[in-house]
Amino acid sequence: MNLYFMRHGIATPRGDPGATADQDRPLTDKGAKRVRKAAKGMRRLGLSFDLLLSSPLVRARQTAEIVAGSLHHEAPVEELASLAPESTIERLIEDLAHYQDRSSLLLFGHEPSLSIAVGHLIATKGGRGVNLDFKKGGLCRVEIEAPIRPNSGKLHWMLTPKQLRLLGERPAKH
Repeated sequence: MNLYFMRHGIATPRGDPGATADQDRPLTDKGAKRVRKAAKGMRRLGLSFDLLLSSPLVRARQTAEIVAGSLHHEAPVEELASLAPESTIERLIEDLAHYQDRSSLLLFGHEPSLSIAVGHLIATKGGRGVNLDFKKGGLCRVEIEAPIRPNSGKLHWMLTPKQLRLLGERPAKH
């Protein structure tokens, strides 16, 4: 199974008058524009997914919807509470076990939760963790064998948002 992890785009700052609670902070116009460009890069890479799972927070959900539209993903984005910032890696792994029959999932979430999750999945057998830094709009691919458990994944690649945007801007080869 391939798990793709993507951090939400740039959101309005904490304390912004338009969003009284953290979970209600939407993407900024700049954030939405950058996510659209990153999604073009994902399309250029030929990525497709069986399912898109998003944190219930507005900014992650908006990011997921933009990517789904750009990739012409037919199925609706599903919310997964264990992708919310206050959840735990144990709960996320437990929830992902329900999707083990899928070959490719794209998960939308937050920092530091995403870095912790990926680090946990790809940690060495000796238990040494991996430090990752997901930029807003960044994407990585982890290959994992069922059952999903810590130390069972392999990081194939990690792209910054700028790399994804540049991929989307490259002219197509003929």
